[in-house]
Amino acid sequence: MTRIAIIGASGAIGKAFVEEYAAQETSACVYAFSRSGTNFSRSNIVNTTLDLEDPLSIEAATKQISAGSLDLVIAATGILHANGDAGGEKALQPEKSLQQLDPEQLQRVFAINTIGPALLMKYFLPLLNKNSRSVFAVLSARVGSISDNRLGGWYSYRASKAALNMLIKTAAIETSRRNKKAIIVGLHPGTVDSKLSSPFQARVPEAKLFTPTQSAHYMIKVLDSLDRSQTGLCFAWDGKAVPA
Repeated sequence: MTRIAIIGASGAIGKAFVEEYAAQETSACVYAFSRSGTNFSRSNIVNTTLDLEDPLSIEAATKQISAGSLDLVIAATGILHANGDAGGEKALQPEKSLQQLDPEQLQRVFAINTIGPALLMKYFLPLLNKNSRSVFAVLSARVGSISDNRLGGWYSYRASKAALNMLIKTAAIETSRRNKKAIIVGLHPGTVDSKLSSPFQARVPEAKLFTPTQSAHYMIKVLDSLDRSQTGLCFAWDGKAVPA
């Protein structure tokens, strides 16, 4: 049986991944992890909880999965902006200048985009299958490319994704010593019609604004095409490598 874990299953792209894999591979077991638990109705989907900002929650979530049993892990999580709330959490928007930098925003963005995925690597990479090809993929972003940064701005988001890409590369090097068949990559999903991108869609050409299902479908094709020589890299939805 193929075993697949999707973290961030309540988000637009995470939900699309769960639904796509559960429909494509009806004999597979798809673990759908989200903070509050998501109610998928297919019999081959296991709904369960995981809080990306709570290391104990991440560790506990992995206890239900046997070591070496996962064929695919996708971390479909991330934050770019957020509304404030009554609990005191500040509103969050991408910074346009250095003068807009705020320590709390930097910490929050790194907590979700960098530290959370790093902890997912810590606890989920040992669960990858060692007897056959296995993949750990995490959503990154083209704006995390240092060499491709021509516009500036978006300090915390760019930096958090650049740091994530370094974690992917470093984890790939270490994991290759223990699991010769594992592939660890970042994925750039393109601009997806979701809450994350909704304030920034005005200048996106219609053909380049994907539905979550479209984006997930494109990325699944990329994941299916990967081989061991590509571990540690970041790929866009069209299969092209994102420059470091």
